[in-house]
Amino acid sequence: MLVLPLLAGCGPGDQGGAGADWRTAKAQPGVVPAYSQRPGDPGRGYDALLNRASDTCGLPYRAYAEAALPSGGKARADPGPQFPGRTGRNARLPYPLTAHQTDSGVELVTTNCLACHAASLDGQLIMGLGNAFLDMTQDPLLAVVSTAARVTAPAERAQWQRWADRVAVLSSYMMTDTVGVNSAGNLTLALMAHRDPKKLAWSARPLLEPPPQRPLPVAVPPWWNLRKKHALFYSAQGRGDQARHLMLAAATCTDSLAQAQALDAWFVDVRAYLATLAPPKYPYAIDQTQAARGEALFESHCKGCHGTYGEDWRYPNRVLALSEVGTDPALARAGYSDEDRFRAWFAQSFYGELSQITPALGYLAPPLDGVWATAPYLHNDAVPTLAALLEPAARPTWWRPRRSAEGQGVYDRDALGWAYETLPAGKSAAMSWDERNRLYDTTGKGYGNGGHRFGDRLSAADRRALIEYLKTL
Repeated sequence: MLVLPLLAGCGPGDQGGAGADWRTAKAQPGVVPAYSQRPGDPGRGYDALLNRASDTCGLPYRAYAEAALPSGGKARADPGPQFPGRTGRNARLPYPLTAHQTDSGVELVTTNCLACHAASLDGQLIMGLGNAFLDMTQDPLLAVVSTAARVTAPAERAQWQRWADRVAVLSSYMMTDTVGVNSAGNLTLALMAHRDPKKLAWSARPLLEPPPQRPLPVAVPPWWNLRKKHALFYSAQGRGDQARHLMLAAATCTDSLAQAQALDAWFVDVRAYLATLAPPKYPYAIDQTQAARGEALFESHCKGCHGTYGEDWRYPNRVLALSEVGTDPALARAGYSDEDRFRAWFAQSFYGELSQITPALGYLAPPLDGVWATAPYLHNDAVPTLAALLEPAARPTWWRPRRSAEGQGVYDRDALGWAYETLPAGKSAAMSWDERNRLYDTTGKGYGNGGHRFGDRLSAADRRALIEYLKTL
């Protein structure tokens, strides 16, 4: 199936609409100011997230049923883990898929936001947890073409052809080099390049120079931190109204101003729901004595960038310059220097009426709520565990996650992250495409694991205590 995700790198700074208008907000050096947000209904937003389709291109349901269900769909297949509140056809589909009825009466199965923004960890399905094992290394067009023979009715064939034509244009911008990292940002730029900014009409031929066909790697950050952040995305470029930014990446087949306005009407509610999410609690034992010692270390070494926690939490919304944080600079540099044409497109468009793109030459230090669950780490997923993040010398150059007998990732409760194998060489030494695609090679462009060397200031005992505290957030 084609994954056309909603990327929410960062998110709403407040829930009630307080803050400055983006046109007049004044920034402090290195600090992202708050912006006003339109109020929405979190309950309606939750229902919409589970049951409404933001992407109106997809596979006709009858073809899906023939391929996925026994006896041509007459017997119900187990859809797997579900979130409560899925209704109708959606209750019988896997949670990353949504049913959609077109104006012509054709029922489609489309990919939804949860393909990227929900995942299981040790058997628990968690809303808002980035999918660290999503495979975007495969050409999505191959999956689309493989369904062609199942679609014969004229109305269904027309919908399938629209989907296939769109994927044929976009697939080159979506394929990542490694399983787990995400290309939704690059996909969004491709959508801009192929769409008129005023009318949003689709063009099969690019109307401005498209983005690179080799996307830079991006980690999917947790949704539950949206309520603390004043800007979207890692380099804080998404300023102003978050709903407009969030819906743009979901607008693969939003080809008119009227369609964008209809989507906007309920994405305000989705944003409101995301701002209410709480992080999952660490489900295992915590050494409270060590955690208390770690909290003191956090107060003295980490809170200036990552904020404080508890009922009276404070988050500084601080952007660190590349020279200060030292992490792989490719993503920030591309957004800051190479994408003027996309900023101009955005400013002319419906999406830019309430928002703007203002990238920083650096990265926004994230809140650490639920950080225990969000491996791998850094903006590009280059470091498999928090223990390795806090001890730069221990970070592997080439690694791959270990898999259980069922093929799932194995969570490391001591190091906080994904158990991994350190490998002697990179992708060039892989013996198969599957092995190559599951191998993380930190020597590739944008895949570097350097920087964030603040753990060098700590002893091994201090790092262990700090990790124990991070389990409590």
